[in-house]
Amino acid sequence: MGEFFHAVGLFFHHLAAVRWSALGIAVALHVAKLWFRAIAWKNILGAAYPDSKPKLRSAFGAYVAGVGVNSVTPARGGDLVKLYLIRHRIPESRYATLAPTLVVETIFDFVVAGALMLWALSIGVLPTHQVYSRIPTADWKWFVRHEIVTLAILGVLLAIALVLLLFARRRFEQFRERFVRGFAILRNRRRFLREVVLWQAVSWFFRLASLYFFLEAFRVHASLHNALLVQVVDSLATLFPATPGGAGTKQGLLVFLFRKEAYSRTLLLSFSVGMNIAVVVTNLVFGLSAIAIMARTLSWKGLRQRGQAEQAEAT
Repeated sequence: MGEFFHAVGLFFHHLAAVRWSALGIAVALHVAKLWFRAIAWKNILGAAYPDSKPKLRSAFGAYVAGVGVNSVTPARGGDLVKLYLIRHRIPESRYATLAPTLVVETIFDFVVAGALMLWALSIGVLPTHQVYSRIPTADWKWFVRHEIVTLAILGVLLAIALVLLLFARRRFEQFRERFVRGFAILRNRRRFLREVVLWQAVSWFFRLASLYFFLEAFRVHASLHNALLVQVVDSLATLFPATPGGAGTKQGLLVFLFRKEAYSRTLLLSFSVGMNIAVVVTNLVFGLSAIAIMARTLSWKGLRQRGQAEQAEAT
């Protein structure tokens, strides 16, 4: 976080150099990206609840509310707010069904982000060990060397699982039915491609276009190559949501990925924190407005607690 606060100082020092027209276009494109992502999520929800499809404005409101909260809280707490708001816009909906829709919504993103990571590795801006060092590993040698103890542990765990299954079989079946329902749109590949992938592909176009104009606004050379590098930084930062909006993480990664380019560290930090501030402020304005309209409150902490309480009651 120290890197982030240092970058904030650099940003305000270079504030006069910002191209405001390009910044306005970048923000507008960012909002358009959120709109198209909300369309895709609405279609996923509509497949899960065909008899009570949510309205687009409800899906957009819940979506931007979650994005806004995620911008200022760590560990993606905004997802709970998102589910709480949409839960009260779809009659008889259940969290066990709504939660998987968020997983479906990330499938195409995972593919695109993975392709960008491979691209970054192939051109040498992201050394392989920098990625591998982030992947958690587990040492299985102890379990291999102690076969009897390992088998005993597995036997106990299996027995516990069977007992729990016998006592909660009915509830488990109900939960499984509701959970699988959240993936309903995947049963029809054409519909998934037409109603989810297509709209998310459009949102990715607006995402990259937004990054292009953010680069232009802060006087870093605007090109597709640089926009893709900034997106790689954003994708890597989302892997470690320990700080709100990836603050600090993004700044360090951006300097690292652009190390071969002829840009000063000061310029890169000013661009990164300036873009971060613009995106967070935009997300907050739309997110708080959505929360105020849909829940008649501005307390996302209260919304998260309500959502957690409702999920606990449902289980």
